[in-house]
Amino acid sequence: MSRPPLPAWLLLAVAVLGFAAATLGVAVPATDGQRAAVDETQYLLTALSIAEDGDLDISDELAFQRWRSFADEAPPQQTAIRADGSAISPHDPLLPLLLAWPVSVGGWLGAKVALACLAGLLAAVLLWTAVRRFGVPVPLAAGGVAIAAASAPLAVYGQQLYPELPAALLILCAVALLAGPPSRAGLAGLVTVLATVPWLSVKYVPVLAVLALLGAWRWRGQAGQLAAAGGVLAAAGAAYLAVHRAVWGGWTVYASGDHFVERGGEFAVVGDEVDLSGRALRITGLLLDRDYGLVAWQPAYLLVVPAVGALGAVVVLAVRRRRRSVRVPASSPVPDEWPVRPTGLDERATRAVVLLVPLTAGWLVATFVASTMHGFWWPGRHVVAVLPLAVLAILVWLTDAGRATRLVALVAGLAGVAVYAVLLVAGRTSGFTWVLGLDVVSLPWRVLLPDYRGGYGLLHACWLILLLGLIGSVLLHPDHLRSKR
Repeated sequence: MSRPPLPAWLLLAVAVLGFAAATLGVAVPATDGQRAAVDETQYLLTALSIAEDGDLDISDELAFQRWRSFADEAPPQQTAIRADGSAISPHDPLLPLLLAWPVSVGGWLGAKVALACLAGLLAAVLLWTAVRRFGVPVPLAAGGVAIAAASAPLAVYGQQLYPELPAALLILCAVALLAGPPSRAGLAGLVTVLATVPWLSVKYVPVLAVLALLGAWRWRGQAGQLAAAGGVLAAAGAAYLAVHRAVWGGWTVYASGDHFVERGGEFAVVGDEVDLSGRALRITGLLLDRDYGLVAWQPAYLLVVPAVGALGAVVVLAVRRRRRSVRVPASSPVPDEWPVRPTGLDERATRAVVLLVPLTAGWLVATFVASTMHGFWWPGRHVVAVLPLAVLAILVWLTDAGRATRLVALVAGLAGVAVYAVLLVAGRTSGFTWVLGLDVVSLPWRVLLPDYRGGYGLLHACWLILLLGLIGSVLLHPDHLRSKR
């Protein structure tokens, strides 16, 4: 695969755009009278405690009402008070640790600007990965990344104090490493990511497990390196569990949450009564819900459906070719001109696997593990960690798509950028807030989307037919799937 040159100034440009788009969102309040709300308050208070006291105990921050610098009302109770009077927030510590210095220097605003810096870095890494790892043409990659960085939900979570965007950055780095040539340095980088992300939140562990399996597949044949990597990850996992037992009193941080203590323990975080059939609606709901779906705020994310279909077709075709190739006796020489070696998939299918599998894993976690899709947060929260992979999938698909398809993608993407601009203006003029303002902004296409909190039947069926048609259009015209990029 040819890798076109990627100017450094272009990486800097998308980084600045990602930072600017996120920073503009800081001007919009989280809720009425609050610059930070819900879980954001917990991360801020913990960051203050780390910066000033060197510990995770926020009992004194609560007692002295340190939240008054960013909110008019006391934050919701989340932390169970221990016998010794301490209070440890039920959130993993890496995000507060990252925010500790910015909070000590600039308070809540410093924390949000620091997160916006990560949003800029995410945009640059996404552009680099699209071009250097997946062969997306530079103009297409730059335009697509710019649109994603300047629209919801990536721009929103570029300043909302949640672990989603830092996790997205690290998971994207892991995929970039997996898509590159296997090397000792690459494996070390992958292990570092896998050992780090759980300290942002335990909810990312299923995706990390999939990334670890892909790492074992990519570095197959390097038994010594894999054994060392496995040992490091085992030690990191043991340390994670030991620290959580000692500090939070359970296997996860949720053991210190008053809500979960009262409702059956830390694993009640996934819900009291898990209805898998009901949650299965989120497979489409996360994309199409009238309020909390991605398409409601950035229509271009609808293109992830044919893009994923194309990735799947690439893998299926490669597996079929591989099966034909391995029928040759092991003693027979393998011609150099064979498109697929008996030892593995071709390069394009390999890249498709390392992109498709973690994206699917993240989507399934958001579907079946998260307690709810609708909550006190900006839409898309549970899929933000793998959303850059969705952007990559769309860009890879558009690389081989026709001019008309690219034009439709551009128009849809720019519509999403315009929506974000409308949200920013509404936050200054119409009382819009990131947590409670979904009904303030009226968008014409939202009435065409199903409301998965009730009355979704007919629209849901119509959209299922449309989604299947989008996938079918890719599978019925597979010529571009066989291109030799």
